[in-house]
Amino acid sequence: MEKCKKCLLLEAGERVTYSEIMLYVSTLDKVLLVDKKLLDKRLSECKRCDNLISGMCLKCGCYVEVRARLKSADCPDENNKRW
Repeated sequence: MEKCKKCLLLEAGERVTYSEIMLYVSTLDKVLLVDKKLLDKRLSECKRCDNLISGMCLKCGCYVEVRARLKSADCPDENNKRW
């Protein structure tokens, strides 16, 4: 069986986890979040990264679909910052 790699949670078929994460995101103050254009750019960079496995970053263990939304967050890969 081929291992899923470089995909976001929703693409990996993790609909329950994705729904829970989106519910969490909906509780965050909107001033803490980036706009859709920047979010899409960040997620695009994450999807090209070898450290993304089924929606999680292997560098820090976060769900990239949360981290990429936060204005205060940056790419956790100290050797190859993508955003």
